Amino acid sequence: MSVSSASENATGFAVDQLSAIGGPVSSVILGLSFLVGVPGNLLVIWTILRHVTQRSHTVALILHLAAADLLVLITLPLWIYSLAYSWVFGEASCKAMVYIIKVCMFSSVFFITLMSVERFLFIRYPFEMQAWKDTTIMDTFLGVVWLLAFLLGVPAILTQRVDTIGGTEQCLGMEYSSVAQEMICLCLDTLGGFVAPFTILGICYCLVATKLKGMHLEHKQKSMVLISSVVIAFTLCWLPYHIINIIDLVCILTRDTNDGARCAPESLIFISGALTFISSSVNPVLYALIAKNFRGSLQETRLVRLFQEVATHTNKLREQVVQYQIGKRATKPQTEQMSDTV
Repeated sequence: MSVSSASENATGFAVDQLSAIGGPVSSVILGLSFLVGVPGNLLVIWTILRHVTQRSHTVALILHLAAADLLVLITLPLWIYSLAYSWVFGEASCKAMVYIIKVCMFSSVFFITLMSVERFLFIRYPFEMQAWKDTTIMDTFLGVVWLLAFLLGVPAILTQRVDTIGGTEQCLGMEYSSVAQEMICLCLDTLGGFVAPFTILGICYCLVATKLKGMHLEHKQKSMVLISSVVIAFTLCWLPYHIINIIDLVCILTRDTNDGARCAPESLIFISGALTFISSSVNPVLYALIAKNFRGSLQETRLVRLFQEVATHTNKLREQVVQYQIGKRATKPQTEQMSDTV
């Protein structure tokens, strides 16, 4: 048995943090995340569904990202109650809550990665990606992302359990059948949920930056700032969680006994857990800050203007890249143009 768990990292509540100080501090952080994130994500979802009729792929991804964040945040009252008293909702609810958190973690990082891949394809291959404008293609990708996230969250159902900590039952325990199973779960979390997606994301951003270098494009700022802000916020909030996973993985490989001891300091476990929930509530705040430069009316708020701008941004950017490519081809020497057609 090991307490090196996805849930413990995701909630950030280690044994010694359930003390007179750790419990109230944790409850305050989770309470603020709930109060800010639930109304904020609901507003984002309502704004897009109600007011943004022309939804680009980026806006569709923002909509699904807000839905994933909302699913995480609505579980917080149960965690807060558990901290104040104990986990009284049964082991099935414990498994379900942790499963929701895991699914939303994977789906969120996949949606953010898909944003960068979509932007890369449109800018790098503007002529070839005409068919990408079809919404059914994006709907297929969204379905695949959710399905993959549901599958990757299954280990949480298999290993999560209610454990007795300090005389009270808490939904913090993980029970592995072997060290190999524990290592597989940690690797799935960190490699599948962070390292691989952010490697793809980093490559796409570098290639896009190379492509746009030297191009004077009118419509390349607002949407870029929005997506970059979401990526940076998600990275800052989830990086400590995955660092602790890596520390635990190293601990498993180097420890002499299978006693389940944690190598990461408990204070870092607490901070990493708090940040993961903050990541689900910070995006609406980012949208509001970016939208403050827009002028809105009674019928059209600044947030509506922001998403409308993002909805039209990709098409405008693609058209400018196409025009740039056409102009670049027109300036080629005739011999070079003939070699292109051979």
